[in-house]
Amino acid sequence: MLSLLWTVFFIHVAIYLVNTIGASTIDNLLWLLYLKVPTPTAKKAREQNRLKREAVQLKRDMNNTSSQDEFAKWAKLRRRHDKTMEEYEAINKQLVSQKSSFDWAVKIARWLGTSGLKLFLQFWYSKTPVFMLPEGWLPYYVAWVLSFPRAPLGSVSIQIWSNVCATAITTMAEVVTAVLLQRGGVTGPVPAAEAAKKAQ
Repeated sequence: MLSLLWTVFFIHVAIYLVNTIGASTIDNLLWLLYLKVPTPTAKKAREQNRLKREAVQLKRDMNNTSSQDEFAKWAKLRRRHDKTMEEYEAINKQLVSQKSSFDWAVKIARWLGTSGLKLFLQFWYSKTPVFMLPEGWLPYYVAWVLSFPRAPLGSVSIQIWSNVCATAITTMAEVVTAVLLQRGGVTGPVPAAEAAKKAQ
């Protein structure tokens, strides 16, 4: 059952990455990638950006035009600016609605691919040993805990293996982070006496 062993491990790696990076950050990154794909939504997003730039330019032109001395020109710019903003707002509403639907789809897919898959595997393989332990290697009560709840005695159940993976990944990540911070020269607070000596 090596495939099951590694499948559970990589599911927990994915869960850890989602929890560390943040679901909203991942959603926003996927949305930006989706807007790079040639779709009607991406076309709307490009049009929205164009309208935004145009509205900013028209606003700048309005500010540089006197509403008293050049009223006709200013009024024309104002009408164009208002029309551009209306178009921008209309597209923006559509994009906000589409992003909301996209976020829901991503959230469902992410849950199904991580926590949902983990729960399904734990249910489906609840009686299947992830791997067997050498016979007589551990006392009965330890062997019973490792096979909990329904795996054969003398094996490691998927629930126990899942918990081991989650703990091991979190611990490894903390160790790697601590090593990287130490190598990067990030240390604890400088003692007051040492700080005073450096200041002299």
